[in-house]
Amino acid sequence: MYWLVKSEPEEYSFSDLMRDGRAVWEGVRNPQAQKYLRQMQVGEEVLYYHTGNTRAIVGIARVARTAFPDPTDTRYMAVELEGVRWLGRPIPLAEIKADSFFKDFALVRQSRLSVMPVPPEVWEKILEKVSF
Repeated sequence: MYWLVKSEPEEYSFSDLMRDGRAVWEGVRNPQAQKYLRQMQVGEEVLYYHTGNTRAIVGIARVARTAFPDPTDTRYMAVELEGVRWLGRPIPLAEIKADSFFKDFALVRQSRLSVMPVPPEVWEKILEKVSF
């Protein structure tokens, strides 16, 4: 399974994750996003998306620890992610939206969702757009 997580780069950027090596993915409150966090398994790869002015997929992370109580509020769950690598170039949301292949992708359909699954065919198509 593949995933996508979103972060405001001013809050916690992909650069921060790569510098830190690992980070607890906490603070997720949306029930649908919480459901997805609970499904994540160690070793699964994750697209890292910068929100705000950037609005682009910028890197790849990996699930390092499955769901556990969120340290900021134990009513919710968190996971731990580790940085893997930068994409060869950012993939802007505008580019994804312009390609009809992605019309059913949650990033396009549920733009406010902070954690979402990425179907394998979408994962492959995104990686075709970059070089490492």
